[in-house]
Amino acid sequence: MVMGTLRRLLRGSTIASSASAGSTAAGATTESEPSPGGGRLADGPLEICLLSYRSNPYSGGQGVYVKYLSRALTDLGHSVDVISGKPYPDLDDDVGLVKLPGENIVDELDRVGQFEPSYLRDPLALYEWLSALTGGFPDPYAFGRRVIDYFETHQPGYDIVHDNQSLCHGLSTLRERGHPVVATVHHPITVDRDAALEAADSWGERLLIRRWYRFLRMQREVVQDLPHVLTVSESAKHRTVTDFGADPESIRVVHNGIDTDLFEPVDRSRDRPRVMTTVSADVPLKGARYLLEAFAAVREEIDAELVVVGEFDEGGDCDRLVSDLGIADAIETHSEISYERMVELYGTADIAVVPSIYEGFGLPAGEALACGVPVVATTGGGLPEVVGDAGVLVDPGDADAMADAIQGLLTDGDRRRRLGERGRARIVSEFDWERAAHETVRTYRDAIETQSQGS
Repeated sequence: MVMGTLRRLLRGSTIASSASAGSTAAGATTESEPSPGGGRLADGPLEICLLSYRSNPYSGGQGVYVKYLSRALTDLGHSVDVISGKPYPDLDDDVGLVKLPGENIVDELDRVGQFEPSYLRDPLALYEWLSALTGGFPDPYAFGRRVIDYFETHQPGYDIVHDNQSLCHGLSTLRERGHPVVATVHHPITVDRDAALEAADSWGERLLIRRWYRFLRMQREVVQDLPHVLTVSESAKHRTVTDFGADPESIRVVHNGIDTDLFEPVDRSRDRPRVMTTVSADVPLKGARYLLEAFAAVREEIDAELVVVGEFDEGGDCDRLVSDLGIADAIETHSEISYERMVELYGTADIAVVPSIYEGFGLPAGEALACGVPVVATTGGGLPEVVGDAGVLVDPGDADAMADAIQGLLTDGDRRRRLGERGRARIVSEFDWERAAHETVRTYRDAIETQSQGS
């Protein structure tokens, strides 16, 4: 039970190079050494450091954010280095990458119980191992420690340091040492914790969940201390204020962009009505069980199939529910696929469903709409800000309402076509990475000014 719970927490946690890599005194490898920033001009190019403790674009929205924001910033003429923990990002060639080491228990859970003698020579690695062994999630804190080690060893001269959701104590240390700092909160992970606690089956599982999420104390303290915070939706801003105690005046909302050159309408043949969903993590927050219940109800009236991008944990709640509902023969799963393949699958879908209890933004909804696929989504978090009037919204956790919305669209081709066209137009006009980069740079310059006034 303990290891199964850990796996679900690990997969659900937010909580995704030009020169050859070489070892550094801080234990990092670098594929493009950071160059000293200069000038801090009011309108000139900036030397930007993006911090990301988990950066693989296939591991969730954080990796997608790093990949596309770094691209958009360099397209505007700025210089960007990404300092990342494992798993490392997939970046454009003109974006520098500094690889920090770490235990990466999210992808290497089977190593949790395996002691390595090298830990005795590395107190931070020993801390990570002990924390993971006792059910903790040490990655954000340990990443911050390694960032400070890197800065002390290399003394980079960045104009701005931008953290991607680690919200580690290291950010406060960097600010104390004169570095302007901005942080992005995709959404407070208190939301994930509360959903996991509500779905827990026993007091033992609840204790394990509370242990795992102890890093939230650190994140709350750091967010309260930061004068410049970015969030990706008005909903995420509200939760950052209420859950983390952030000053609302310190927060700027900058919606994510969507790659509309990649995610575009593609028509593919289909044998029967198809519903598509993405499962980035088999955890309660994503609401997959409600989609399965809704789909089972739809199947009583329509011979439809469900295409799942991702997978349900073997033997987990959703896996068992598929069997109990008798719908396994109508479900087609695709895991670890390319974005190009995902676009092809959207081309075969009549509708896409995002059943999440909460999303800070909702990239799957935006990507489906960009492909011209009408969306059924919940009103959880930032999803209404993405979907707008281009889809059908239902209350989170309401499987009956979701079933009605799915069936209504599957039986009304004209409405699907209208919503698909409206969705594509909405994403193209309102969710652009260049716009997001411009707004982000505004925050960088505000942070630089604030730091200079305080020094």
